[in-house]
Amino acid sequence: MAYSTNKKNALVTGAAGLLGPYHAEALAESGFNLILIDLNIKKLNLLSKRLKKKFNKIKIINQACDIRSEKQILDLKNYLRTRDIFVNCLVNNADINPKMVNYTKKISSNIENYNIERLKDELSVGIIGTFNCCKNFGAEMARKNGGIIINISSDLGVTAPDQRVYHKSEDIKKVKNFKPIGYSISKHAIGGITKYLSTYWGHKNVRCNTLVLGAVLNKQPAFLIKNVKKRIPLNRWAKKTDYKKAIQFLANDGNSYMTGQTLIIDGGRTIW
Repeated sequence: MAYSTNKKNALVTGAAGLLGPYHAEALAESGFNLILIDLNIKKLNLLSKRLKKKFNKIKIINQACDIRSEKQILDLKNYLRTRDIFVNCLVNNADINPKMVNYTKKISSNIENYNIERLKDELSVGIIGTFNCCKNFGAEMARKNGGIIINISSDLGVTAPDQRVYHKSEDIKKVKNFKPIGYSISKHAIGGITKYLSTYWGHKNVRCNTLVLGAVLNKQPAFLIKNVKKRIPLNRWAKKTDYKKAIQFLANDGNSYMTGQTLIIDGGRTIW
């Protein structure tokens, strides 16, 4: 079956991750055809099958793709071009959320022992990967005088992590598993990419905004859930579905006068 070009097309990176499926679903609800990319093709296929059952009027393409590789991004871009598929909306969702590792082990999240090669790997997806996608698909948008880029960030791209929450006592001196700095660097960089591109391609009618997400409930330890809740005015973690309306808002042509901005949806956590 030929891929429909009647509708607009949205590309979601890291589509098989924690929130990627919900971003994809939000766009499908808005009538977008989907291009879903991730390293895990098995999960992508399962996601595609589920979405096709729910949204039988849209078309979905799955591709295993490492966004750190510009060659793979160019291959994907050429693949879509040969099928006359233009990416109207790009959602840069992929990132590495580094594991929190005890400082007594060889791999450490302590600044004093942080491995530089590990840091480079953590930044390669969130920063280089995001840039690769923006460079290639954003350039196409600029050439066609229109498009939407949504960069996904975190509340830890607005504030520093409160490391106290990572111990039951909330005593910073007792914390051994720190939130790694690679994640903070990556997420803070997202805001800079957004602001730069919004001014660089604004005259080409390409809008670029950042969506900042709060902590998402996903089987975290009970003590961590409790500690973080106390720091959120709404007194709860986000559900995985809490960001769907925000994605739809940012991807909507009716929102045509918003660019270079940061939309924070974190239950109020960054206010305190």
